[in-house]
Amino acid sequence: QVQLVESGGGLVQSGGSLRLSCAASGRLFSIYFWAWYRQAPGKEREQVASIRIEGTTNYADSVKGRFTISRDSAKNTMYLEMNGLRPEDTAVYFCNTVSFGGNDDWGQGTQVTVSS
Repeated sequence: QVQLVESGGGLVQSGGSLRLSCAASGRLFSIYFWAWYRQAPGKEREQVASIRIEGTTNYADSVKGRFTISRDSAKNTMYLEMNGLRPEDTAVYFCNTVSFGGNDDWGQGTQVTVSS
């Protein structure tokens, strides 16, 4: 199993920036997929960005050009650099990993609030 801890959320004005971090521990060798999801009040959880073990990245259309996902293998940490934040980006952001063998692990979430 993998343990994930997010940090870096907060309150920011529209147009501002934040960097989220996701620190991983546990059975890290089996992870092949990392992702950020978000869930706004009254809405379903949606995938924001993902990065595969070989480095392939994918972004939701709503964040393309504004958000950047990255991973530091030496620190066992994944990041989400968020620029040009908008009020509609307000949500709880969750870190997710998928491992060989089918394990699907989640962090506890970090709140991002963008004021207009």
